[in-house]
Amino acid sequence: MQWFPGAVVGWNMAGAFALAASLCIDERAVGEFLPVIEGVMARAVTTQARGNGDGGNG
Repeated sequence: MQWFPGAVVGWNMAGAFALAASLCIDERAVGEFLPVIEGVMARAVTTQARGNGDGGNG
C-alpha cells in the first residue's frame, strides 16, 4: 500500500502486477480491473483507519 499520513492513497501497482503474474492472472485483466478495485479499497481502508463509518461498504 502507498499511504499519506492519515490516508491510504493506493497500492504498489508493480507489486500488484508481480503478484498477479505469480498467480497466472492475465495482466490485461489486472490493468482493466485493478484501478477500480484500488480506489474502493483505498477509501474503505482510510475510512476504517479514521474510525468513522462502515469501511466504505454503504
